[in-house]
Amino acid sequence: MTRTILITGSSSGIGRATAKHFHEQGWNVIATMRNPEHETELTALENLLVTRLDVQDSHSITAAVDAGLERFGRIDVLLNNAGYGAYGLLEATPMDKIRRQFDVNVMGLLETTKAVLPHLRANGSGTIVNISSIGGKVTFPLGTLYHGTKFAVEGLSEALHYELAAIGVNVKIVEPGLVNTDFAGRSLDFTNDENLTEYQKLVGAFFTAQGQMGAGGDEPEVVAETVYRAATDGTDRLRYAAGPYAADLIANRAATDDATFIGGIKLQFGL
Repeated sequence: MTRTILITGSSSGIGRATAKHFHEQGWNVIATMRNPEHETELTALENLLVTRLDVQDSHSITAAVDAGLERFGRIDVLLNNAGYGAYGLLEATPMDKIRRQFDVNVMGLLETTKAVLPHLRANGSGTIVNISSIGGKVTFPLGTLYHGTKFAVEGLSEALHYELAAIGVNVKIVEPGLVNTDFAGRSLDFTNDENLTEYQKLVGAFFTAQGQMGAGGDEPEVVAETVYRAATDGTDRLRYAAGPYAADLIANRAATDDATFIGGIKLQFGL
């Protein structure tokens, strides 16, 4: 029996790489995105359905799940990948931007999961893979909103891991590090107010550090391979670091006390 995965945020980056990787492994793929009318490459692949899903649109979530079930008959894995990063000064950030960050990265993940759960429960099996980040384990300055959402993904996934065991469903967390995607471009929403002069040294340090960290990241395919391993290894293992950078940083954080680790971050940002 050919297995099926539903992926959110498949238009680029990790989601796109994962859709292609699972397809290459012989899976049926439901590749969802906000604007499927712009997609040309994935739509040409057999056993791959491209359909609309905006995690802020409840109707589109239900419609995408229904379309996937109609096309392939079942869903075995859900990959909650859709998300973006809101960074910047909390004092300067309007509440609508704050709400949108949590709506996309947390509420959308929960609503998509809820939409798939009745089907997984009926099957008595399945796997939910949630894309977290090293940003769900460590924090950097000006990332209050983004880190808040990824710490939330870590916590809700761990709690859900217990809950869904009752229906035979595994929950997995994949934690990428630096990845060569458009995260720092199209997927980065930065808020600043230059009139708040007290913060501007930190803002400058943020962009300097971002430029230095932006080189040498993993390719999205590294994360896709980790997602595939998490979805197919047949274990109840919860967390998977994606790539050596993520593995090293997470291990270093776990082995280091707060004062030392946070002190290193402050030094890096000139604080």
